[in-house]
Amino acid sequence: MDALLDEPRSATGNDHSPAENLRASMAAVRVSFTWLGTRKSLTPEQRAQAARPFDAEGQYLSAGKKLLDTRHSAFKAVTAIKSKIASTWKSMSLPFPEPGVRLIRRDQVEEFTTWMTDYRAELAEAVANLDRHFGDLKQAAAERLGRLFNPSDYPETLIGLFEVSWDFPSVEPPDYLRELNPALYEAERARVAARFDEAVQMAESAFLEEFGRLVSHLTERIGGVGADGKPKVFRDSAVGNLGDFFERFRSLNISSNDQLDELVAQAQKAVRGVGAQELRDNGDLRQKVASELSMVQSALDGLMVDKPRRRIIRPTASKEV
Repeated sequence: MDALLDEPRSATGNDHSPAENLRASMAAVRVSFTWLGTRKSLTPEQRAQAARPFDAEGQYLSAGKKLLDTRHSAFKAVTAIKSKIASTWKSMSLPFPEPGVRLIRRDQVEEFTTWMTDYRAELAEAVANLDRHFGDLKQAAAERLGRLFNPSDYPETLIGLFEVSWDFPSVEPPDYLRELNPALYEAERARVAARFDEAVQMAESAFLEEFGRLVSHLTERIGGVGADGKPKVFRDSAVGNLGDFFERFRSLNISSNDQLDELVAQAQKAVRGVGAQELRDNGDLRQKVASELSMVQSALDGLMVDKPRRRIIRPTASKEV
């Protein structure tokens, strides 16, 4: 949290555009889940049965049944790992205008793979534990569902039904297209270049929104007072989350917006070396930080409102990228 953004990291150390730097320094990464569904629609006969107490017709009733108790500790352990995987994926990457694909720094691919491999092993262990409770979960479901319970709704085992996989798909036009159809190859290059222009916009918007939300929340908590006239209570995470953002911004920032870079550096300087407990114990420090962050927030609000929509320049087929 103490490392300032005095020298914004350049993706490639050259004077290319942010989109070109992004394209040169990033790799596409995709994470996929295989996940057992825990809800199932009722059959027409079951809908008719469920509708009888209401004197309704089954065809006009939409209903489903919950197959397993997802509040069970073993099931919650499995879903918690899925959340960690998704969080790690998003925290190490930037959005990309293709469903399910994000961009990761090429020098972090090995680290990302290590994280995912560890998570996959952790997930397999949690699923094995869940499978040991599967019989009890089915019995509990039978008691809750009554005549709606159907043993055929359940697999024999849960092993293999909760999995994670990841890959690094190419978002570049295939080389074979260059010889097969040069004109189509150049058109594909232009399309990819435009996508990276859009990715820059998406990254900038994501940083703006997250930064604005974190600064606004912390400023409101440390600068405001409650109904009793006393300073508002805030969690350590209100400060910690902003510090995490600084680290991620420093790692993934593509220097596409000088104003945003300056505001992030200004906010980081305001809270540098300041802990949550210090803000609670020192009223003067609390007000000083709140005042400095308020100025950042004001400038940030203006930046988000007045920020002109970036025009995507679609290169011609002959333009070198």
